[in-house]
Amino acid sequence: MKLFWILFSIIIILVFAFFMISYICFRMAFYVSKKQKELNNNTALPKGKEYEPYYEKILEYAGETAQIPHTEFCITSFDGLKLYGKYYECNSNAPIELMFHGYRGKAERDLAGGVQRCFKLGRNALIVDQRCSGKSEGNVITFGIKEHRDCLAWVDFMLRHFGDDVKIILTGISMGATTVLIAGGSPLPKNVIGILADCGFSSAKEIIKRVIKKMHLPAKLAFFFVNIGAKIYGKFDIEEITAEQALKRCTVPVIFFHGEDDDFVPCEMSQKNFDACASKKLIITVKGAGHGLSFLTEPERYYDNLNEFFVK
Repeated sequence: MKLFWILFSIIIILVFAFFMISYICFRMAFYVSKKQKELNNNTALPKGKEYEPYYEKILEYAGETAQIPHTEFCITSFDGLKLYGKYYECNSNAPIELMFHGYRGKAERDLAGGVQRCFKLGRNALIVDQRCSGKSEGNVITFGIKEHRDCLAWVDFMLRHFGDDVKIILTGISMGATTVLIAGGSPLPKNVIGILADCGFSSAKEIIKRVIKKMHLPAKLAFFFVNIGAKIYGKFDIEEITAEQALKRCTVPVIFFHGEDDDFVPCEMSQKNFDACASKKLIITVKGAGHGLSFLTEPERYYDNLNEFFVK
């Protein structure tokens, strides 16, 4: 009888440890508290030495963007969240870039210069606050799994609001790039004329395991608990779909940008996505550019390649 209670106690402890570790992993990887969201929304500059040389330019772009007249839009996601975006118009008949920021990101910061770039190319811009960011609701980030369905909802809204003749380019940076790439594997209306993906990862599993290794933890074991945490507490499957898989079904042109010195999402992940892409495609890598810094490092080359790709 004593042995039974000892074994029972051990099982209870192991079960408790299993769920506790899974919950901790979920909180670290996917959960955004109200306090974290407020802190991120109030942070004007990204953290990291690689960004410091660009601080002045990021702040300049942010200040300029704040002065540009815009219209705020709100949609409801498939799971009932209010999602917000800001529309900046250059020309009422011009194509619109639907733009998505990165993981735990902020639209105006991650997409610094995005509106100005669109205007220079004669395009309009609709910059989205992804779920859990800005004014948008939600507290669980899903690495593009649910976010790509938000992207498709924004496309549907744009067709209703701007009309059947609107031309749309899906644009994203980092996790935002993965978001639009996964969306690119879905049936899209003819209005979507292309995708711009800047430093997106090929799969959530790959990028999470990479981060785990950088934390000097066993990647395979830790990812097991991260994956379980996503399913139990986040109510989603992190391995449901990847950008690499989705691109095998893509039918619209895709241009990829990636900094060769990206230490967060390695450049080879964009190469994997490029190789998997079944549609017209082009990949541009930028020497000396860190994560999300290709445009700020070589803006004129960025402009030239975008202009040539979409004109063709």
